[in-house]
Formats: sequence, structure tokens, C-alpha cells
Amino acid sequence: MATDSTPPMVSVVIPHYGGTEILGDCLTSLNKCSYPNLEIIVVDNASPDDSVQFIKSNFPEVNLIQSEYNRGFAGGCNFGAQHARGEYILILNNDTTHEPDWIDHLVNMMESNPIISAVQPKIKNYDKRDYFDHAGACGGFMDKYCFPFARGRIFNTVEKDEGQYDDPCKIFWASGTAFLTRKNIFDQLGRFDETFFAHMEEIDYHWKSQMLGHEIWVEPAAVIYHKGAVTLPVSSPRKTYLNYRNSLILLLTNYPASISFRLLFPRFFMECISLIKEILTFKWGHAFSIIKSWVWIMGHCGILKQRRKFLKDKNIAAPELIYQQSIVKKYFIEGKKTHSSLGLLNGNN
Repeated sequence: MATDSTPPMVSVVIPHYGGTEILGDCLTSLNKCSYPNLEIIVVDNASPDDSVQFIKSNFPEVNLIQSEYNRGFAGGCNFGAQHARGEYILILNNDTTHEPDWIDHLVNMMESNPIISAVQPKIKNYDKRDYFDHAGACGGFMDKYCFPFARGRIFNTVEKDEGQYDDPCKIFWASGTAFLTRKNIFDQLGRFDETFFAHMEEIDYHWKSQMLGHEIWVEPAAVIYHKGAVTLPVSSPRKTYLNYRNSLILLLTNYPASISFRLLFPRFFMECISLIKEILTFKWGHAFSIIKSWVWIMGHCGILKQRRKFLKDKNIAAPELIYQQSIVKKYFIEGKKTHSSLGLLNGNN
């Protein structure tokens, strides 16, 4: 427990699967942070390289948790959170570097308002630092069909950071690249659902948090840099599979059944268009991944039914922050390529 002289402890949880150079850069950057009460936990997901020895030799102060198998991002974070001692948990990707005061800004926002359950920093591209990063940019939103987008990034269009999103505001989801959350809420919600393995588990967590009446915010004064898609490249069919499957899981289990089924047909139509596009461009791996996501959904009705139990007696989370139009239509048909062009004010429709 924090006192007047001691700020609350922050437990930084970093899931890791190979890549000593990126992890070394991340840990070196963390060691330069100005926040005075940190514990750093690295969960090694059975890395195929010498990551374990690298951490022991170069960063002995780190609490190294070794998993016997690859738990994925969701499972790795959960495993690390079990060992966390802090009042706050900071979920962090291993391919990030940071401004020295970024954690101070996040903690200050959380301490200022107890209704806030999570806050993310401004996430910029490591190589092109004038630009936002694809993974979360300056705060995440989602359309009613469960297609995510962000202030500063819609699909593959990433905006230059010109201060247009420097206002702290309420958002729908905070990026798993980096966000601070209250440990008691993370534990209360059962941490991440490991069904997701990787991608969109944070959207699920923040959606459920809002069902309990909490808010998610972005604090742009906190700035980090993300190298992006190091473990799982954008071109990977595995990434395509996880994105399509996990988005469908959200659609089918986080809405009331009547809404899920009303939205499912147009969502399926849009996925068919994507499938045809992948076939016509001979991207067979990505086409197969879309079909594979459908097969998984049809074969795991029991898991979907179990997830729906959480909805009982819960409110639908922050409907004003779910974009009630189709971001696919806005982007591909109407040419709305930026968050500001959507005419949203802090996410309101």
C-alpha cells in the first residue's frame, strides 16, 4: 500500500518468446524510467534461444518467471500477474522503449480517478518516430461489428503525430502493447481469457471492465515507442487467423444474443469479401486462415457458451464508445482514413 512518501508499486509484466536484443533494449529503457517503485517481471514462454541465460547474466534484478511451454501473450501475462506484488500491473510488450517519465503520467491519471481501471500511453513507431504505431496508437475504439481501430490508426493507415490527439480522453480499449491496470480488477475479472492466446485479449478485458462500470483512458503525455510485429509479423497467416477468430469471439460472446445474431450476417458477408480478395491475390495462407477461424468458431460452441455466462446481470459496456457504424464502409467505400475524419469526439458517435 502506498503512503504519502512512497508511491504505489507498479509490477511490470513482460511476456517474452525469443529475441534477446529487443528484450535487452526494453529492459535497459525501463531501468532509465523515473518512477521509483517498480518491480519488473519477465515471463519467458519457453524461448527457443538463450533468453533465460541472457536475462540472468545482464538483468539480475529482474524477476524471471520460466514457463515450460509457450502460453502465448494472454497466458504469459496471466502467469506473470500471479507473481505480481504491486497495486498496479503494467502489461508491456518486450519490443518497446520508453520516455523516462511515462509511468509517472500513467500512475498519476489512475490515482486521480478511482473509476479508471486502465490507461494506455501514446504509442509511437520506433523507426518512424513522427508517426503513431499500428498497435494502439493513441487509444483504441471498435465498431459495432467488432473491428478495432484507434486514434491515429485505421486499418493500415497510420497517421503522423502532429499533436492532434494530445488530449487525454476516455477510450474503448487500451493497447496490450502497454497499459496500466489495477491489480484487484485484473484479478476480479479472471485476468486475460487465454482462449485468445494472442491479439484482442486486451479488448475483451477492457470491455468486461466497462461492464462493471469502470472507464478506460489514454494519457498522451506518456510516450513509448514500439518496434512492432517482431514475434508475429503482419504478413503471418497465423496473425490473420488470430485476428479474425478473436474478433468473432468478441462479437458472439460480449453482446446479448439478440445483438450478436443481428450483427453476425453482415459481419460474415464482409469476411467473405475479404476471403475472395485473398484468393484473387493468391494469398492462400491468409485465405485459409479466414476459413480456419470459421471452423474454430463452429467447433467450440461450448467455450462460447461458457464465455457468455459473464454477461448475466451485466450492463452492455459503454455503448457510446462502440462506433455504431461500419468502419469497413467508412474506410474502404467513403475514404475516411483518419480517426478525426469520422467526426467523433472522444469516441462518441
